[in-house]
Amino acid sequence: MAVPASTDTESWYSRGISQIYDSLDADSDGLSTEEADRRRSEHGPNRLPKAKPVAVWQIFLRQFKNPLIYILAVAAIVSFAIGEETDAGFIALVLLINALVGGIQEWRAERSSQALQQLIRTRATVIRDGETRDIDGEDVVPGDVVLLESGYRVPADIRLVSTHGLEIDESALTGESAPVLKDEAWTGDDRAPLGDRRNMVYAGTVVNRGRGRGVVVETGADTVVGRLAEDVTAVEGGQPPLVMRMERFTRLVGLVVLVAAALTALLGIFVQQYDAVEMFLFSVALAVSAIPEGLPVGITVALGVASRRMAKVGVIVRRLVAVEGLGSCTMIASDKTGTLTANELTVKQVQLPEGSTFEVTGEGYAPEGNVLRDGYPPEPDLADELSRLARASVLCNEGRLSRRNDEWTWRGDPTDIALLALGRKLGWSRQSALDTHPQTDEIPFEPEQRYAATFHRTDDETRVFVKGAPERVLEMCTDASEGEFSLPALLQQANEMAHDGYRVLAVAEGTVETDGELNQPPSEPTDLTFLGFLGLIDPLRSGVAEAITSAQQAGITVTMITGDHPETALAIARDLGLAESPDEVTTGAELMDASQEQLEEILETTLVFARVSPDQKLKIVEAARGMGHYVAVTGDGVNDAPALRQANIGIAMGKMGTDVARDAAELVISDDNFATIVAGIEQGRVAFDNIRKVIFLLISTGAGEVALVLLSLAAGLPLPLVPVQILWLNLVTNGIQDVALAFEPKEGDVLNRPPRSPDERIFNRIMIERTVVAALVIGVIGFGTFVWLLGQGLSEAAVRNHLLLLIVLFQMINIGNARSETTSLFQLSPFRSPILLTGTITAFLVHLGAMYFPPAQAVLGTAPVALEQWLVLGVIALTIAVAIELHKLSWKARYPPCSETEDQPHSQTHEREA
Repeated sequence: MAVPASTDTESWYSRGISQIYDSLDADSDGLSTEEADRRRSEHGPNRLPKAKPVAVWQIFLRQFKNPLIYILAVAAIVSFAIGEETDAGFIALVLLINALVGGIQEWRAERSSQALQQLIRTRATVIRDGETRDIDGEDVVPGDVVLLESGYRVPADIRLVSTHGLEIDESALTGESAPVLKDEAWTGDDRAPLGDRRNMVYAGTVVNRGRGRGVVVETGADTVVGRLAEDVTAVEGGQPPLVMRMERFTRLVGLVVLVAAALTALLGIFVQQYDAVEMFLFSVALAVSAIPEGLPVGITVALGVASRRMAKVGVIVRRLVAVEGLGSCTMIASDKTGTLTANELTVKQVQLPEGSTFEVTGEGYAPEGNVLRDGYPPEPDLADELSRLARASVLCNEGRLSRRNDEWTWRGDPTDIALLALGRKLGWSRQSALDTHPQTDEIPFEPEQRYAATFHRTDDETRVFVKGAPERVLEMCTDASEGEFSLPALLQQANEMAHDGYRVLAVAEGTVETDGELNQPPSEPTDLTFLGFLGLIDPLRSGVAEAITSAQQAGITVTMITGDHPETALAIARDLGLAESPDEVTTGAELMDASQEQLEEILETTLVFARVSPDQKLKIVEAARGMGHYVAVTGDGVNDAPALRQANIGIAMGKMGTDVARDAAELVISDDNFATIVAGIEQGRVAFDNIRKVIFLLISTGAGEVALVLLSLAAGLPLPLVPVQILWLNLVTNGIQDVALAFEPKEGDVLNRPPRSPDERIFNRIMIERTVVAALVIGVIGFGTFVWLLGQGLSEAAVRNHLLLLIVLFQMINIGNARSETTSLFQLSPFRSPILLTGTITAFLVHLGAMYFPPAQAVLGTAPVALEQWLVLGVIALTIAVAIELHKLSWKARYPPCSETEDQPHSQTHEREA
């Protein structure tokens, strides 16, 4: 009999157990093997939908999805059609080189990302044919009865039938760091959020402690995790700024080249009286040659260099354009658990009964740190009290914390592990405590009783150690009933700790009257001595607070979005400097019915969002983008995946993150540290700076060449250069140097300037002015030199040879101009960038070789030049350095720097698009 398909998979938690069994055609005795096999054939394996790995050929073809590539491809076709096979071959070669460079880089990044995905085979304990069996998680089917216990990963969505202290870590789904106590008897309405459904457990979550039994209601793609994974592929991300800027830039280049070609044709026809067809073909060839063929390679290399630099600081780039995108982000919407915090519960505060408060240093489960009072070790009498507290904490404990191969390993409930780490910091390990206090009995934690107790033999008596909820443990203590340590006063202490965002535990000990081993179930302890409160919290990752400050100084808005309780979120936000009062925290309930406009208003004043569901996080990202923000979203859980996909830049955690999150992201942080993102932002900004430098170098040279040709035609002179010579300049000599320019190190502190607007053009005011100055120098001075050389009686071929050498010299000096938009060429040491120095020398030697190598002489029309002519051309070429230096002085006079960083590469006031 087929299993009826659920029309509302969210309603399993609101149905009774009998309804569940009826809907699944199952019962409490489990399925038969035959029925399980039939259902597996019907529903398929219990496996999450997973994106297919990108093939190498797909990565290669992706490199051609660029507007500038389209223009170059058309140029190659036109060149071939008009008989300029050499030009067409050059362009085809540059397209191939660009695709290979970009393809290899993205292929390596894809392999690095896939290497992070650990293949975990989930096992499941089910009842089949009336027997308990251990099967592969992929073989679980709807209707299976599954048994759960501590340490197990939940294999499917399960409606619980019975529980015994069952606590589930649902942080990968909800973002809430605290484990959830499950209860099969819980009932809720259809609007209950995922984190509140206490009678359900979901695929991909982990059993921290306790035991449970339940029936499988959804598998594979129908689970909550599966539906989120499918949602990821349905959401389109935004275009990176570089893509948008390059599209506008390509349209501009196309328009300018078209106008220049048309003007050239008109001058040739009406001034020089050339044949119209002949002039049309020449204009097309000039347009083809004027396009900066080396630009795609230069940009790809600049992004590739930045991606390798990012990899060194822990950022794995899956899409090259995301490199510059990260540098352009104006908002980071960060998950809390596992991203801002360590996702490792830690005891951070201890309060003794008489009110002494101690700070616990260190973070995470590794027991590295100290217990201090006002920055100093405790006095001897207080140290004894702390030691008693630590002993009780490690004895009343079911966790395991040990050191293996110089690394700490642990297993069990996060609270227990945190207590073991505290014990180690105070000199107690669980094993050493058990050696002197062997355990004789226990009262396991139950949700109804809200405490746990263990009994231990000590000398001639049996002692009991208890931990649990403060109000429950204090009821058992005698010294908490009167005086200054009264129950109300101690409860007030606990409430104040909870208000500060701590999860509070009370610890006590006492003596049990017994004549020997306890043979009967122990009764509830009484007459205990209260030892103190422990304040636990998921601590901040090291360096996160400083990283957020750096991001804010860089003009980036940082928001925290979490599924955690508002008070927990506020406590973390205070430490991060994101919020100070509860009024500054917005909850998911407040966002439930908010419109897009209302969300945008909330985002204007709120940086912290708590108890937020995945769909609400998605809406927050959409609202931020609607406000004009370029949004980078960080996350590690399945619940983060839709927002990662919707964001302009998705940043997944590589260490603790889920496969679904990594598949949805463009960038992966290998160490899961938010601070790494800021280092990545810095490299992204450096990448964009270098791309602008490459574009300036190529466009200024290309524009100068076009100006030279137009001036020559307007004056009635022969063509100063033939198309193959222009192509040689753009592709070979400039091409070597622009690739080297992509390796340029950062200028000053790039994080001390605000992010660029995603709508800003590559050609802002300073770049337009600088390009015009350089192009006029190359065009006008080159034209004057051309006229002078013709007047010396040289042949047209010899004049073109000299002019070609002059422009190569212009390029060599102009690359120095390109290294900074504000800092003088003479203040930048050539040894600061050895790759650029090597590239410049190499480009010069390549052209020098072309002047003496016969095959190159035949193609390019080159020949050796006398020494005195070298000197004259060298002096003429220096005019471009003088012109740019004068412009830099003029720019500084008109627009003084906004910061103390002298070599800041961009004006912060006059960067808007021109």
